[in-house]
Amino acid sequence: MRLYPEMTQISPDPAAGPRLLDRLTFEARRRRLALRTERAYRAWARRYILFHGKRHPSELGAEAVSEFLTALAVDLGVAAATQNQALAALLFLYREVLGLELGPLPEATRASRPKRLPVVLSRDEARQLVAQFAGVERLVVLLLYGGGLRLLEVLRLRVKDLDFDRHEITVRSGKGDRDRRTMLPAIAALELRPHLEVVRRWHQRDLASGFGRVELPGALARKLPNATAEWPWQWVFPSIRFATDPRSGESRRHHLFPERIQRAVSKAARAAGIAKRVTCHTLRHSFATHLLEAGYDIRTVQELLGHRQVSTTMIYTHVLNKGGLGVRSPLDAP
Repeated sequence: MRLYPEMTQISPDPAAGPRLLDRLTFEARRRRLALRTERAYRAWARRYILFHGKRHPSELGAEAVSEFLTALAVDLGVAAATQNQALAALLFLYREVLGLELGPLPEATRASRPKRLPVVLSRDEARQLVAQFAGVERLVVLLLYGGGLRLLEVLRLRVKDLDFDRHEITVRSGKGDRDRRTMLPAIAALELRPHLEVVRRWHQRDLASGFGRVELPGALARKLPNATAEWPWQWVFPSIRFATDPRSGESRRHHLFPERIQRAVSKAARAAGIAKRVTCHTLRHSFATHLLEAGYDIRTVQELLGHRQVSTTMIYTHVLNKGGLGVRSPLDAP
């Protein structure tokens, strides 16, 4: 049986009411899951049903889930993180949508993520990479490396999240739905001011054309109905084109799409001749490592990165120039 047969419409038992995937979407939105999470869960539920010959999940159990996850690992060779995401989606499907407990899963079902050391750029490599950029891509990269933000944290910044006087960035609903503050580099602040002037002119033109309203998180659109058109709530990095919101159906500017920046970073790394696999997250790794190399306290770096536990931040001590323990090789000894 193929793991991913042709995607056709799934028709669960009509007596169950709304279609199963529509029920999953409803529960995801009721629990305020991110749109990316909602789409991922829906896709995994669909693949799971197709894998088992379009049988309704209520007819299946823990063994069926284990069989699907095993096929992902054995037949497709997916990463442990991908397998665990599929498991999370299926647990959500059973517990929150169907109201069923799967019971104990086989011990081998949950894949353990291997410990990998992060790819880190040297300071010279980081400067060479940043020098390849111009325009809005440069601004995003300055915040990725200069503030240690994740890509989506940068793209989801709103005007009110930038404090130019205190040189701070407030990250709203970061990983784990937690807020934090990090630094706003002076170079980035200098270049952001003229950028925001351009964005503000866009916003004023949009308002004059009957648009200019932005998506607000949670129920804020109902609590603050005028805020959607107010300047402080606008995206720092809006898209140049209007798009239809998949939930509300409204046509408005979204923030920049991550793929644009990801492609730009890969292209810049090649142009700079950097012989490493460089991604947007590499800049965050480099930010943390370079701060530790400069002698900053690991607890401070942990807070800036938004790590829940210091043990997560400790991984960067293994990629310092002198090693995690500051040990000198006998070849380099005087």
